[in-house]
Amino acid sequence: MIIVSGATGQLGAQVVERLLERVPASRVGVSVRDVGKAAALAERGVRVRRGDFADPDSLAETFEGAAQVLLVSTNDTRSTAVERHVNAIEAARAAGVERIFYTSHQGAASDSLFRPMPDHAATEEALAKSGVPFTSLRNGYYASTIPLLFGRALETGELVAPADGPVSWTAHADLSEVAAILLAGEESFDGPTPPLTAHEALDLEDVAVLLSEITGRTFRRVVVDDEEWSASLVRNGVPEDRADLLLGMFLASRRGEFTTTGDQLEKLLRRPVTPLRAVLEKAVQQ
Repeated sequence: MIIVSGATGQLGAQVVERLLERVPASRVGVSVRDVGKAAALAERGVRVRRGDFADPDSLAETFEGAAQVLLVSTNDTRSTAVERHVNAIEAARAAGVERIFYTSHQGAASDSLFRPMPDHAATEEALAKSGVPFTSLRNGYYASTIPLLFGRALETGELVAPADGPVSWTAHADLSEVAAILLAGEESFDGPTPPLTAHEALDLEDVAVLLSEITGRTFRRVVVDDEEWSASLVRNGVPEDRADLLLGMFLASRRGEFTTTGDQLEKLLRRPVTPLRAVLEKAVQQ
């Protein structure tokens, strides 16, 4: 059986859908914190069980009988993130899982300026020490992040943010399909994969150009001071810790941490990757 954690989240839900195109529902199980949100999957024959990385006891049952488990990394950015990943790794090992898949990042590094990246690096280290064969999916930066940075740009025509650097923005649709391909055994990697990214790395100046082309309006990239930007987020109700986290993304990008590109994603998909333009077109229409 193949178990997918976080199966009601943005990435996990898409992985399950792509996986069900490849294997019978009877071979698929999901580990979710709220089983009610996965009722539709249960109706389709998917095994639904409660599993919470913060509750190790719940993971024994949810991983029972699994040959493969996909651990979708938690979006918890506190110091507990690695601890919760380790809980899941240990539970999978105890359940006799044959291979653990983990959604990591192409920028995973212990010295990264963006807080989730050291967490990914530490989780990969824990996987290597677990003794269980593993595949760490070195995913590109989610392209869906960009619309979250728009602010009032669609109203004002100004994309306001701190100085940034090029990022290999990558679509959830592509990454979820590749995860399903690997889980279904159509391709295989041992340890970290090559970077699973788009072909090009673009900065917010490029995004402003794309928005101008898509909408027929003029968008201007406006660079603001780091502290000024963080303070504006806090004034608008964003917790200070969250504002600091988001600023770290800009610090890391302008240090070049997310510029890596490659063709491995396209090779695995056997089709062109989704361009950032397509992601932005959809975002503008919503």
